Amino acid sequence: MLLGRFLDHDRGGVIFLAALAAAAIVVPALNLLVPPGSPFHVPTFTVALLGKFLCYALLAIALDLVWGYAGILSLGHGAFFALGGYAMGMYLMRQIGDRGVYGHPELPDFMVFLNWEKLPWYWHGFDQFWFAMLMVVLVPGTLAFVFGWLAFRSRVTGVYFSIITQALTYALMLAFFRNEMGFGGNNGLTDFKDILGVSLTAPGTRVALFVASAIALAAGYVVCRYIVTSRLGRVLAAIRDSEDRVRFVGYRVEHYKIWVFTVSAVLAGIAGALYVPQVGIINPTEFQPLASIELVVWVAVGGRGTLYGAALGALAVNYVKSVFTVEFPEVWLFALGALFVIVTVLLPKGMAGIAAQARQFLARPARHA
Repeated sequence: MLLGRFLDHDRGGVIFLAALAAAAIVVPALNLLVPPGSPFHVPTFTVALLGKFLCYALLAIALDLVWGYAGILSLGHGAFFALGGYAMGMYLMRQIGDRGVYGHPELPDFMVFLNWEKLPWYWHGFDQFWFAMLMVVLVPGTLAFVFGWLAFRSRVTGVYFSIITQALTYALMLAFFRNEMGFGGNNGLTDFKDILGVSLTAPGTRVALFVASAIALAAGYVVCRYIVTSRLGRVLAAIRDSEDRVRFVGYRVEHYKIWVFTVSAVLAGIAGALYVPQVGIINPTEFQPLASIELVVWVAVGGRGTLYGAALGALAVNYVKSVFTVEFPEVWLFALGALFVIVTVLLPKGMAGIAAQARQFLARPARHA
């Protein structure tokens, strides 16, 4: 009953969730039950690729929550995604144990290579799954809360806020590139073997991670939809449209912005944690500003302020990217830039806007001759 209440008048979201549920059933079935020689078989590589796309879709929804509904354009959400990924990567590295190249029972290979004598204090606890998952939530959430508290209390808004979020992710990228930070430096964390005692390369594990990504995406959508349809969501929309007026009538605008920014960062961290075991690596390039700018393009292409549109934009753009980077790798960035310009000028409401216009056209009663 509660779910139906805040999904009411959200036909696009209902269709999106139904399609996601169908994919979570059909894709695993076609991978595990259909023999490899069949044209209907979905390879394990494709399952992992689709799982990665679902993680990107959750990240896009996280950004749309703050940009589409609160007017906060963050160009640093890739940092929260990467921090969640590093938390998961640290857990996966601790699971390798003495099976690494150097056979050390406690230190990861890169630490042995760099002549580290003991495990850094901030690596302790990551041998436990529950602790790693707690850090997936706490680290991005705490950083977003502190950063938002400093920025929003100082009334930093608009393009200035976008610039300092980009500076944040760039600073983190530079820090994580340094070997002395203890996160693998330029190479990052890789060569993962197990998760919860199960091999990461097993088809069943790949399917389980895909299903977990689909569930997380659906849960993230429902949580965000609940927020934007609540009284809090109406206040956020008012802040987006006229922050000074909302402040004038007595609302503590900074509290609302800090809260939604923190929730968005937590969702981005969860997306990063699910992303890492499916791609097998996490390195500082995930912090690069270009990754966060691409994220903005996904949301714009899909439709800002719709949630499901942001997810569809992430899926569509990354599918096109996977094709272009294989067939035409030298022109991909030009195609991405052209896509953003076309959408901004001709399709300001993105894919979701096109779908809404199509539904209105089909629902229009036919004129009598």
